[in-house]
Amino acid sequence: MYDVLIVGSGPAGYVAAIRSAQLGLKVACVEKNYVGGTCLNVGCIPSKTLLDSTLKSYQIKRHYSDHGININKVVIDLDRMMSRKTEVVQKLTNGVRDLLKANKVDLIQGKVTKVSEGTVTIEKDNDIETLESNNIVIASGSSPQTLPGIEINNQTIFDSEGALEFSSIPEKLVIIGAGVIGLELGSIWSRLGSQVTLLEAQREFLPMLDKRLSRHIFKEFSNQNIKIILGAKVSEIEETKNDSLVKFLVDDETQEVTTEKIILAVGRKPNTGDIQFDPSPSIDELGFIEVNENCETSVRNLWAVGDVVRGPMLAHKASEEGIMVAERINGQNTSIDYDLIPNVIYTHPEIAWVGKSETQLKEENANYKSGSFPFVASGRALASAEDVGSVTVIADRETDRLLSVHVFGNSASEILQQGLVAMSSGMTSEEFGSIVVSHPTVSETIKEATLSMNSKAIHILNRKKK
Repeated sequence: MYDVLIVGSGPAGYVAAIRSAQLGLKVACVEKNYVGGTCLNVGCIPSKTLLDSTLKSYQIKRHYSDHGININKVVIDLDRMMSRKTEVVQKLTNGVRDLLKANKVDLIQGKVTKVSEGTVTIEKDNDIETLESNNIVIASGSSPQTLPGIEINNQTIFDSEGALEFSSIPEKLVIIGAGVIGLELGSIWSRLGSQVTLLEAQREFLPMLDKRLSRHIFKEFSNQNIKIILGAKVSEIEETKNDSLVKFLVDDETQEVTTEKIILAVGRKPNTGDIQFDPSPSIDELGFIEVNENCETSVRNLWAVGDVVRGPMLAHKASEEGIMVAERINGQNTSIDYDLIPNVIYTHPEIAWVGKSETQLKEENANYKSGSFPFVASGRALASAEDVGSVTVIADRETDRLLSVHVFGNSASEILQQGLVAMSSGMTSEEFGSIVVSHPTVSETIKEATLSMNSKAIHILNRKKK
């Protein structure tokens, strides 16, 4: 009999398992595919590894000469690049295994087929095993979404996981979907020389961001030779002898593009369809398990976390839910502020944000104030030739408390964390703007953006107060 049995060993599952074990509970973690889950094996980590490798090659070819460094020829060894990615993944997955073992978590390789009240049925090594547990946590993650009529064959049409395993650099590449996954994959292969076209069904580009910022980002990707077509609804894919023909509609007008490879990057779906529940928790039409703010399902002592529940499909959100559930099982009153979940797109420049955009706040008729600061006015950004982008900070006009931070630029993911800490602490813009920041650093951009909302910025002209 276990105290906690967790289905899945991804960022939600293994973190929940370790935290539960730290609290003195007897824990088992069941994994059918990859220890460490999708993020570690075929998602976040391998994609960021390739993004880092390809950025180095891109900068050598495009920017090193500006620094007085001239390299006659850049040779891409794709096999070595892919091998390095595999090495990074293996090192981290081995680390997760070691952590589970050190915390005395029973790691069970097998497929969970049925979850009943207090029991879990597992298929492993052609055998059926039933385990009992006082609490069961569903952390089975997600898998790539597909589109009707488009079949993934991993020869010409790939999902986001297959797109990280190319054996050669395609001359032409079409990516269906210009969201987080599409932009990151497009960046990887564009930097290596592919002619990349992103087809996005929505008419707005990155609609979660302020429109002014999303236009700036759209322009920057165009400058990186990534073609983005909005309002493009794929209608047909024809396989020819040497390539594929993708037909799509824009304003009811049929257009087409030829390509060597196609990546389907239209989001992810929860992995709940293969599990039989008895009794069953409430599951919506998309396959998400319905939970309350504490990740409790409608079934007693059955919990669900990560990509199988509402909210953004982000590894850090999943991990925090895993910790929260482990601590609540142990009787602690832990909670999560879902308004403070950071988002990052690891392109270059990076895109990072937390909280609502100015566009959303205007639509809500919110009483707010904002300040911005461009990277081109940052001494450190100019010194490193990373001067594209800006920081925007928004605060409540009445209380002065920080509401959101949106960053487009080098180290955006790191800069965002400073604003996130300030928001979590309930700081006002006056308090945050009074913090002494090292010079020269890119962190000065968020301080200056905060100062600018109160007409106190030093290194740009302040806007007149309304």
